Amino acid sequence: MLEPTHNNELPTIPGKRYFTIGEVSELCAVKPHVLRYWEQEFPQLKPVKRRGNRRYYQRDDVLTIRQIRSLLYEQGYTIGGARQRMTDDGDSMTPVELQAVIKETIEDLEEVLRVLKPAK
Repeated sequence: MLEPTHNNELPTIPGKRYFTIGEVSELCAVKPHVLRYWEQEFPQLKPVKRRGNRRYYQRDDVLTIRQIRSLLYEQGYTIGGARQRMTDDGDSMTPVELQAVIKETIEDLEEVLRVLKPAK
C-alpha cells in the first residue's frame, strides 16, 4: 500500500520497525483510545501485542491507520462504509476496466519512450 498523498500534513514515518501506540497516535493525529477502537472495527489492523498486552505497530499498520483516518475524517465515510471500502479496495475494478487501464498505461509509456528516444 502506498502512502496516501493527502496525508502531507502528517509527520513522516521514521524508519523504525515497531511503534508504540503513543508514537502512532502522534504520527496519525488520532488519540490512542480511537486506535484501540479501530482495532475492533477494522480486521486489517492487528498490532503485535507483547508484555502486558502492550501494542506495537509496524509501518504497514501506520499506513493502514492513515488510510482509515482519511476515509473517516477527510472523505466522510462512516465506520461501516470505511470498513467496506477497506475490504473492497482490491476488488474495485472489473477485469474489463482493469484491462482498459493497463492498455492506457502502455500507450502512455510508449509515448514517453517516443519522446525520450533520440532522433536519428
